[in-house]
Amino acid sequence: MNQETPITQVKGIGEKTAALFAKLDIHTVGDLLHHYPRDYEVFSDPEPIASVVPGEVCAIYGAVYAIPNVKKVRNLSILNVNVRDDSGAMQLTFFNMPFLKKVLKPGGYYVFRGLVQTRGTAKIMEQPKLYKLDEYRKKTNLYQPKYALTKGLTNQSVQKAVRQVLDVYSFEEEYYTPQILEEHQLLSAKEAYQEIHFPIDRESMCCARKRIVFDEFFDFLFLLRRSKDRVSGLPNAFPMFETADTVRFLEQLPYKLTGAQRKVWQEIRDDLGGTLCMNRLIQGDVGSGKTIVAILALLQCAANGFQGALMAPTEVLAMQHYEDIVRFTDAFGLCFHPVLLVGSQSASQKKEIRQMIASGEANLIIGTHALIQDKVQYQKLALVVTDEQHRFGVRQREHLAQKGNDPHVLVMSATPIPRTLAIILYGDLHISVIDELPADRLPIKNCVVNTSYRPQAYRFIAKEVAEGRQAYVICPQVCEGESDELENVVEYTEKLRVALPPSVQVTYLHGKMRPADKTRIMEEFAAGRIDVLVSTTVIEVGINVPNATVMMVENAERFGLAQLHQLRGRVGRGAHQSYCIFISTKENKETMERLSILNHSNDGFYIASQDLKLRGPGDLFGVAQSGDFRFRIGDIYTDASILQAADRAVDEILTKDPNLISPENQRLSVHLENHRMDSVDFRTI
Repeated sequence: MNQETPITQVKGIGEKTAALFAKLDIHTVGDLLHHYPRDYEVFSDPEPIASVVPGEVCAIYGAVYAIPNVKKVRNLSILNVNVRDDSGAMQLTFFNMPFLKKVLKPGGYYVFRGLVQTRGTAKIMEQPKLYKLDEYRKKTNLYQPKYALTKGLTNQSVQKAVRQVLDVYSFEEEYYTPQILEEHQLLSAKEAYQEIHFPIDRESMCCARKRIVFDEFFDFLFLLRRSKDRVSGLPNAFPMFETADTVRFLEQLPYKLTGAQRKVWQEIRDDLGGTLCMNRLIQGDVGSGKTIVAILALLQCAANGFQGALMAPTEVLAMQHYEDIVRFTDAFGLCFHPVLLVGSQSASQKKEIRQMIASGEANLIIGTHALIQDKVQYQKLALVVTDEQHRFGVRQREHLAQKGNDPHVLVMSATPIPRTLAIILYGDLHISVIDELPADRLPIKNCVVNTSYRPQAYRFIAKEVAEGRQAYVICPQVCEGESDELENVVEYTEKLRVALPPSVQVTYLHGKMRPADKTRIMEEFAAGRIDVLVSTTVIEVGINVPNATVMMVENAERFGLAQLHQLRGRVGRGAHQSYCIFISTKENKETMERLSILNHSNDGFYIASQDLKLRGPGDLFGVAQSGDFRFRIGDIYTDASILQAADRAVDEILTKDPNLISPENQRLSVHLENHRMDSVDFRTI
């Protein structure tokens, strides 16, 4: 078997099971091996109820001492079970599992394993796993991988499939030189894949993870460096000079640019009028005003007789950009002739717009990935702007460059990456930073709380909605079955519908929905027809709703600080005071100290630098990444030292053998060619 072997070739995986794997984007044997555990589980001995710690997953062994009580609230079935041991008692709550009333008999002893939470002064468990004592003892002290799942697919079935593949998989020959392996203390690829899925202990897992993370960073950085070599030094095919249009536009704006915006605008002007093609990144915190600087660049492009393109991550955001620019054009008499090109338009609409682009009638094209489709032909494409957090890889930039004659490129990112890492990760771009917020922005009010605060948070959301505002609630997973101890979007929506007044419109959104459904829901939320949007992190890009004033994040401890800061940036965009509530299921000192940084600062770059310092070995799994760079397993904060090591290795090889023609680098050359398409693009949510 190799990485292209269909998953159906694995024993026991038929069409129905393959369809479940496909929901996780696993189609081949290679996809399965790259479906790394999201965590590991070690079943420890049951603890006395009095000793369990809120925020920790643990097991208790106790007797059911009352008849389980089932109540129905709208579409939600709630089963409460009381258990006790010699040290104390605890209430367990199960959702939509009424059949357990017949299973859990008063006086019966069971092992319950789950996340301990608090409700007032009482300790509780929600949705714990249930075991007979003998069954549980067979699992104790084993290091077991836990995979991201989908409904109908069990963790055991994924483990079984991975074991079978590892026994027969044909791994690549080692492509690093012995010197690289020794210098960076790397396992072989075969050892790494064996130990990442089925480690003997934590140390073997960490060594395996280090090799796989090194591979991810190395492949990405090598191809990035080659792209940099291609674009650096390209002559400016579209020289642009400042005209009265941009000066007049700045004079007519109802506000003045900040000092940081003026500085970046000067850097862009110098690039556009210089001898070399612009390839620049604008890094700016959420709300710092990157977009208006990009519009100035596009206006200068149009005023010089060229075409510009603005590419956004979602149709909703592309439409918002289009409407804003049309409003500016009408109000200030700008020289834009803008068009919108998105996938949901009819074939006749797209054809008409493509004709306007090809003829040059449209000098500003706003859209999504539709802008780089083969049918779209530009007359004088001179500037390409990609919007915040766009997963816009090297390959797409090359594709757009082929549509023009090496147009200028401006990339906007709200990902607050410390400069030391940004220089590595954005190696093919010059970096500008907007590190100043407009003076009229109201600071967001933040709080970090435990799960006992939920009822109060729900009342606060209901109050804001009653005053005409809207709210986001973020959960780390989509639906039941992915992880037992994490909140999921689908079930949480039902809980909120029960907890909030019936008049409050609650809807969910996640990345696995059809694109048309996602667009419809985001449009309805933007239009105010949805009051509370329960979502995964898919909303950190592509939606701008000034009326939203509350952001509540469940399982906040599972996210990196930089990503929490970006999620927080979805509110605070309008005239009203905004609030962010971070709910942590873990209450240990380290977790609460890390999250409290968000309490004390709204500065994304400061928060990112703290994230870099505070991530450690305990965060190897389970902390979500942020921003543009979503590697399969590597994290630019946790793995900053590995990123820097991979960067040094790439530089050493390119210095000695830039074309990989020496015998010792032949296998590396083949490896990079085979993995090229997979490595250069940023991962999507």
